Amino acid sequence: MSDWRSIQALRGLLAQEKGALVKDWGGRIPIALAYPNTYYVGMSALGLQTLYRLLNAQDDVVAERVFWDERSQGAPLSLESQRPLGDFPFIAFSVAYELDYFHVALMLRRADVPVRAEERGEDDPIVLLGGPAVTANPLPLAPLADAIYIGEVEPALEPMVEVLRSRVERTRDETLQALSRIPGFYVPAYPRLPVARRWLRDMDAFPTHSVVLTRRTEFGDMYLIEIARGCGRGCRFCLAGYVYRPMRERSLDAILSQAHAGLAHRRKIGLVSAAVSDYSQRDELVARLREMGARISVSSLRADSLSPALLHALADSGTRTLTFAPEAGSDRLRRVINKNISEEQILAAAALARQARFPELKLYFMFGLPTETEHDIGELCRLTEDIAQAFGGKVTVNLSPFVPKAHTPFARAPMLPAEELERTLATIRARLRSAGVAVKADSVAWARVQGVLARGGAELAEVLAAMETVSLPAWRAALAARGLSEDMYMEPVPPSRALPWEGVIASGVREAYLAQERRAAEQARTSPACPPSGCTRCGVCP
Repeated sequence: MSDWRSIQALRGLLAQEKGALVKDWGGRIPIALAYPNTYYVGMSALGLQTLYRLLNAQDDVVAERVFWDERSQGAPLSLESQRPLGDFPFIAFSVAYELDYFHVALMLRRADVPVRAEERGEDDPIVLLGGPAVTANPLPLAPLADAIYIGEVEPALEPMVEVLRSRVERTRDETLQALSRIPGFYVPAYPRLPVARRWLRDMDAFPTHSVVLTRRTEFGDMYLIEIARGCGRGCRFCLAGYVYRPMRERSLDAILSQAHAGLAHRRKIGLVSAAVSDYSQRDELVARLREMGARISVSSLRADSLSPALLHALADSGTRTLTFAPEAGSDRLRRVINKNISEEQILAAAALARQARFPELKLYFMFGLPTETEHDIGELCRLTEDIAQAFGGKVTVNLSPFVPKAHTPFARAPMLPAEELERTLATIRARLRSAGVAVKADSVAWARVQGVLARGGAELAEVLAAMETVSLPAWRAALAARGLSEDMYMEPVPPSRALPWEGVIASGVREAYLAQERRAAEQARTSPACPPSGCTRCGVCP
């Protein structure tokens, strides 16, 4: 049972929103859109917002949001009607990050829904999973899911809803078999392997923008619009660059139309893509938005595709912090990871930021990358110092340990021991702080957990199902109880050994292409970015 305080808190959140839909359940199919992270995080997720809009646009469907709440020990409740999660016949989890896997299992347990799919009966909800993390590697959660969708959901939405509509006429097994026949669905009980990742061809056919607006989220002061999807740059560590291939753009007119609607609610338009500065009509888009009276914010930038027009638009819009991701300090290591950007371009971007009078510059670097040496770490510190000098304002560095991700050229690469990563982190932190640079860093310990989940198999489902709390001691104890350890997943994986998702998921990228990219990395050679169309060298494009 959930307490009255939880219900009151949810009603308070709902009262502060614009755009939420509260629909009567009578004669409708209730679907819980479960986000296994907090309301604050989830309400900035455009995928969740888009699914909410598309499902509720159908008169006979009622989609309600359910978020993870660490403070509540009771059954998770939906935001719109405050009903328990277990009351919904369908629970659709949107899983963006590996560390949210723990919350998937805990939300099911707290809802009194059997955590393991094989234990669910005819009257239990059907549990669906989707999102980038499970698109890459669904195996650790597969025994907990009735069905997992691989890829971008828009192409499969209509046939999926048709199957859900027919649930009252079908048994549970018949419903799962019907889902398994929809391209993109991986149904562990009725597998049709390999499952090909699906992606949306016509981006303008499905606008992706803010639907429910609230101030209680990270980007609460803006109306978000996705302007492009995927990235053709080909950074060899980047999951998004491989599971969202190919790079696709929305038309200028479509974006401006969405912005016009958004300006009725927010003065600031947040442009979202892997690299907003890579958008082919970037400067015209910025100029047109400014003519409309919009302030502008961006999700990410590339230092080698900046323009003065974009920077000045951001500065005029009140943006105080500009963010770049050099990722590695030395030219050699950037070639290894295919971050095809020179030191000169990075320093030039810092100088442009200074000219535009940004008060703060944020830099993202990774450490523990394949072939990294002490010299590379020294170059990271030296480059940061040079950037700080070129910029002249406050510089903050965010450091993340390298984690091998599925379907990338580095999926088989090792993850360095925790002790070595901690030593490297301490070295960087000490030198940069002495230079007056602020340093923030992701947890090495939790990065290792992420590494296990990113390329582990179905054996990890029992670990997740057994945990009643999320902590490092509980995680390690659950691993040990099943004869597993983190170190088992940190070693390099030879080409002769299959990775867990091989034969299950087909991302569209040919294995020969990944092998080619691994050889290029070994030789510190870069590969060109994908052109807008006509390239079939990786295998994704038709």
